[in-house]
Amino acid sequence: MYFKEAVSIRILELCNEYNYSPNRLAEQSRIAPSTLNDLINKNIENPSALVIHKICKKLNIETMDFFDSDLFRVNFDD
Repeated sequence: MYFKEAVSIRILELCNEYNYSPNRLAEQSRIAPSTLNDLINKNIENPSALVIHKICKKLNIETMDFFDSDLFRVNFDD
């Protein structure tokens, strides 16, 4: 699995857990909806730490909570 795939899945998990649509999360996190859609659709090779930080801030979680998932406990290709 690639890092960008893990980020995509994690964003969708958090949307589900916190009852947000991706579009609503983007708007309330002050992220362009197109940027969040590109992350979810794995069109961004290197997800921005700032975008992940904004998501975490909106969800009131620590950045380490974003990465506290089995998705990030694997060896990434490339």
